[in-house]
Formats: sequence, structure tokens, C-alpha cells
Amino acid sequence: MKAPNKIAHIGIAVKSLEQALPFYTKHLGLTLVGTEEVESELVKVAFLQIGESRIELLEPLSDQSPIAKFIEKRGEGIHHIAFDVDDVGERLIHLKEQGVPLIHEQPKEGAHHAQIGFLHPKAAGGVLYELCQYPQVDHEG
Repeated sequence: MKAPNKIAHIGIAVKSLEQALPFYTKHLGLTLVGTEEVESELVKVAFLQIGESRIELLEPLSDQSPIAKFIEKRGEGIHHIAFDVDDVGERLIHLKEQGVPLIHEQPKEGAHHAQIGFLHPKAAGGVLYELCQYPQVDHEG
């Protein structure tokens, strides 16, 4: 199986997009690409472009959000690293066959209509990795 194409984004958990965004836009000079709500994960996300990758700020929409639970346990900060891949479903099957612990055994829809799947952090020394397969029209963007 070939390596992932690139780092799609780095997910950063924040309590408030409104409070966090000025640091990234004004102080770091990153461009806000857009925001959207991902109901399946109970988060509002803001994407900031940096080179061919993005920073994804994640604000919980409720106390039941995995991001709210993360912030409560660990505070704001890096939540996950996402890899752009060609076939999330095939990779998840391959990883499961290799005995890699997964959070998602089947792809689900994430931000930007991407098909996503998370590997369990115990698979990679405590790092949460996400696999993302973007629709062709958004693959480069």
C-alpha cells in the first residue's frame, strides 16, 4: 500500500473559534478558507490554509462532542493529524487486517464531504490519526 499523499490538516481543539481565529489570521497571517458544522462529530470547524495543507480548528457544539471531552481532559491543543489518502475504505480494511486498532472500521462523512476514518491513538503511541479521502473537485483545495 502506498504512503499517504500529504498531511491534509492538523486538527486543533479550541473552546471558541471566535477567540482562536485572530491568532491564526492576524498574527500568523494564515488565510481562513471557511467554516462549517460537522453534525456527526458535534463540532464547528474553521480551515486555515498553510501551503498545501490546512490547520483545522475544532470547536465543540455540545458537551457531548468528542472535542468537548478532549478539552475537558487535556485542554486546548493539537487533537489529530489527518492524512490525505486515495481510498479510505481500502486502507481501513488493510489496517484492520494488520491488527491496527481503529475507531472507525468503515468510512464516514466528515468536513468538505470527505470520507474519513480515525485510527485509535493506542495504535501510534498516543497520536490520533485521521484518514481523509476528498471528492475529486476538492482534492487539491
